Amino acid sequence: MLSLCMIVKNEEEYLEKCLLSAKNIVDEIVIVDTGSTDGTKEIAYKFTSKVYDFEWCNDFSKARNFSISKAINDYILILDADEVICDYQYNDIKNFCSKVNNKVVGRLKRVNEYEDNHGTRKYIERVNRIFNRNYFEYEGIIHEQVVSKDKEDYSTKNINLVLNHVGYSKEVLNRTNKIERNIELLKEALKVNSKDPYIHYQLGKSYFMGKVYKEAYTSFREAVTLIDNYNYEYAEDLIESYGYTLINLNLFKEALKILEFEKYYKKLPDFLFLLGIIYMNNGKFKEAVETFLRCTEYEEGKIEGITTFLPFYNAGVIYECLGLNEEAVKYYKLCGDYTPAKLRIKG
Repeated sequence: MLSLCMIVKNEEEYLEKCLLSAKNIVDEIVIVDTGSTDGTKEIAYKFTSKVYDFEWCNDFSKARNFSISKAINDYILILDADEVICDYQYNDIKNFCSKVNNKVVGRLKRVNEYEDNHGTRKYIERVNRIFNRNYFEYEGIIHEQVVSKDKEDYSTKNINLVLNHVGYSKEVLNRTNKIERNIELLKEALKVNSKDPYIHYQLGKSYFMGKVYKEAYTSFREAVTLIDNYNYEYAEDLIESYGYTLINLNLFKEALKILEFEKYYKKLPDFLFLLGIIYMNNGKFKEAVETFLRCTEYEEGKIEGITTFLPFYNAGVIYECLGLNEEAVKYYKLCGDYTPAKLRIKG
């Protein structure tokens, strides 16, 4: 029914946990190794005999599609070695994979752990990871995307399967130099297709993660110029990352241009929170507070706290700066155990 297809290289630290979490969900495991020099392949053989070598050619999509070609089932689940399934509803997965002519892509919930000044935080996103290989394949040499083979737009469905992802934590970034590798691959990709907004977006994202904001700004601005469909999977993150880049560069007035995209994302709390930040940095305090409080009307966003303590905290900061201390404390108290808010209350 469902084949797990993975590409790996030097993943002995994570691979076994990943495969242990998936083995009871899938009917087959396919592992494609792109040149490991550690114990990755030995771990893979504990779970499957279908372990293949693939000569690395700086193209993730080719490796992905090669792994899919080795599967016996039509339905494919894609995981990275540093992702562990932590929750799922088997019947939901089974029902999705029972449809013969399913031109819908299943989206999993991925919880990314990252570090900031206040400790480990979580960033939640949906990723396209389950699909029928008769209708879909991968495209793009890095940060590859699922595309329909007929090149038509496709619909997606949220699947009750949750992944815990730690691959871009500060520790792993420092060890593997993923950002530097990605930037070089993306620059090569632009030589082939300089008008692809997705490549510019991913290049900007790599610079953004490395806090090289001037370079990120250039790439994001080019992507926004080129993009022709704001329903693309990456479009919302492009606009939000572009907005935060402008904030980090103190280009506050220019950041007001992000308001042009409200018509697309006005019901998404992460986008609304960004708007609140932009309003706040432009001295539009009334609009900022109103927008922050709109975030709290939603159950969940991508960034941990984006619908609860983060908007309340920022509303409190605004009121404190305006000298309205009682109102500020009211909002700080709504932040619960959020440390910065507790420190503000103490004064």
